[in-house]
Amino acid sequence: MITRKRLEAREYETLAPWGMKSAETRGRVYPDEEAEERTVYQKDRDRIVHTTAFRRLAYKTQVFVYHEGDHYRSRLTHTLEVAQLGRTLARALGANEDLTEAICLAHDLGHPPFGHTGEHILNQLMAEHGGFDHQRQTMRIVERLEQRYPDFPGLNLTYEVREGIVKHDTDYDVSHAEGYEPHLAGTLECQIANIADEIAWNTSDLDDGLYAGILDVADLAEQPLWQRVMDSLGEPLRPARLDTLLRARLIRRLVGLEIGDAIRHTAAQLQAHHIASVDDLRRVGRNLAGFSPEMAAANAVQKRYLFEHFYRSYRVMRMAAKAERILASLFRAYIEEPRQLPPSTQEKLKAPDADLYRVVCDYLAGMTDRFAIQEYKRLFDPDERV
Repeated sequence: MITRKRLEAREYETLAPWGMKSAETRGRVYPDEEAEERTVYQKDRDRIVHTTAFRRLAYKTQVFVYHEGDHYRSRLTHTLEVAQLGRTLARALGANEDLTEAICLAHDLGHPPFGHTGEHILNQLMAEHGGFDHQRQTMRIVERLEQRYPDFPGLNLTYEVREGIVKHDTDYDVSHAEGYEPHLAGTLECQIANIADEIAWNTSDLDDGLYAGILDVADLAEQPLWQRVMDSLGEPLRPARLDTLLRARLIRRLVGLEIGDAIRHTAAQLQAHHIASVDDLRRVGRNLAGFSPEMAAANAVQKRYLFEHFYRSYRVMRMAAKAERILASLFRAYIEEPRQLPPSTQEKLKAPDADLYRVVCDYLAGMTDRFAIQEYKRLFDPDERV
């Protein structure tokens, strides 16, 4: 039988010196009996997967709302892709795969419906009441909002997983590391989660944009990454027909190029800074894991292209405008008459420290796209059953 003790011993044999060992965790906030057959990070991973917030990601927007089509990424499929990429990177770099996976699986739990548009709208609506940020919302979920255990609020995750959430730092995420030694870098597993998220954004959004017919191959021919990928495949920059097979090949090659570059650059950085322990890595004070300057520059060009030609395309912007109307209308309706909230949410308003605006914001942020659209109809369409 492979017990937790044997798994912990195996980590000392197989992980690099900078890999975070389960037996060296800083532990949990509340006393919690550990499993005999799982490490603490495996237990954290399992707790995250079994949350309501995780299941709701299936109907939360990545770029396209769920009813736009069955083949586009959702927030859940994005999260699974990030976790898969994270494990690949962690394995190659000698980091702890289970810790990496747990951070990756949790990193988007706090996203509201309708993607970044939803986050922007909620932040505006809550401007005078503390604002809204999906990373802070993720911490509210894992520390307070998920009520699954009688002895403590939230999930009681280990310090390293919680640190990985608050120090998640990409072009789309701003780190809020108060209370988690912001002057120190996160673990390598935390830094790997950042890279995995970046790769997933760069590759999957390109894939979805091509599948939707929004992105123009002629424009993409000017992108350095496109040129590199097509050249490596032996394909012309402007193929006569971008069929399903060719699209799959180029996305797969792009993922491979990004991962390979990140592994080589990160390994070189670890060596250049003489990293021989987790503490050595933390003391650097900044992320060592990342892309080479050449790949980072090429990624930046592609991000700008996707922003202008994909995220600001008329189809995406139309849905963004709908999302703004839906969330703003629901927010005002609940604030003006809280008794329209479901009984379980109204109960939260009875707590001594309850704040109506934050309770309403939590309720909205927890909605899926589908539920928000249905709720909008129930409140504002007189022919819809309430």
